[in-house]
Amino acid sequence: MFRLQRSLFADNTPAGARFRQPAEWDTHAACWLAWPSHVELWEGGLEAARLEFVALCRAIADCDPVTGEFRGEALEVLVPDEATRCDAEVALRGLPVRLHEIAFGDIWLRDTAPIFLSDPDGGLATVRFGFNGWGGKYVLPHDAQVSEQIAARVDVPEFRFNWVLEGGSVEVDGEGTCLTTRQCLLNPNRNPGMNQEMVERGLCEALGVETVLWLEDGLLNDHTDGHIDTLARFTAPGTVVCMQAREANDPNRAILDKIACDLASFEDAQGRRLQVIRVPSPGLILDTNGRVMPASYVNFYIANRTVVVPIYGSPYDTEAVAAIARCFPTRRTVGLSARAILEGGGAFHCITQQQPTATPLGS
Repeated sequence: MFRLQRSLFADNTPAGARFRQPAEWDTHAACWLAWPSHVELWEGGLEAARLEFVALCRAIADCDPVTGEFRGEALEVLVPDEATRCDAEVALRGLPVRLHEIAFGDIWLRDTAPIFLSDPDGGLATVRFGFNGWGGKYVLPHDAQVSEQIAARVDVPEFRFNWVLEGGSVEVDGEGTCLTTRQCLLNPNRNPGMNQEMVERGLCEALGVETVLWLEDGLLNDHTDGHIDTLARFTAPGTVVCMQAREANDPNRAILDKIACDLASFEDAQGRRLQVIRVPSPGLILDTNGRVMPASYVNFYIANRTVVVPIYGSPYDTEAVAAIARCFPTRRTVGLSARAILEGGGAFHCITQQQPTATPLGS
């Protein structure tokens, strides 16, 4: 566990300027996504991924079945070119969508988009980091420029750090606590010149947090090297949810038990011992080639009115969605298929990036 006082920061850092990454349950103005577009990446699974993408967008927008009013957040969707724009317009017709023609490699905006910050006066800012294709494993054209392109469209103050960080590798509670993993952030394929102390200080500077809590390893075959958003998520200040294996052949049984044990030993930035809630693991989920996929129920997205939980055709889908719903009593919780999107490498949290509701500085 790491703690650092904000008084040590210069004004030209987010923390020094009193910006922080809000908790995901804070109100959003919009959600940023990218339309699944690249046939060469998705192969035969593109249309199935698009269907799951549209279902996610509908859940986030949350249309009132009686009045037809959209009660959720706006959808800011990237399309790579004019031809693809037409496909997206047809598929997303009737939803509160604004399309942005921005080139991208793939749809994982949790990692390639900027992270949005807010300050106590209602200001909004973005913070951008280096991106190297998840440690050089998937270096796709344009992905490294996505954060800059989105930040320019939002047009609010921005902060820039040269060290590598993906948004899915950090999870905050909005009250000064950040969860992450050593497997990812201390991996030499990200920032070989940075030790744990340097990474911790960087997180505090960039995200406005004061306490960094470290888990160890992630799920089997996770190409992100252990992103936290597939392992443990805050559901409220002082409360985290993680998974529990129910079957002997669950490939992540030992990892999940260690995660729960470690979380139970942590105190957050406010000095609270974390309350740990466990939901079932999906168990053994295989791709079309028989390879174990890093399926996770905690890769959910917390929208303004809806929590969207990925499901995979597992016997534990219904139980997991119900357990997560109990964590969010003021929101509706829905389980939607993410099997096709998972074939591409992630689930719903991986393809979303929330923009908090705030008044841009100078307005």
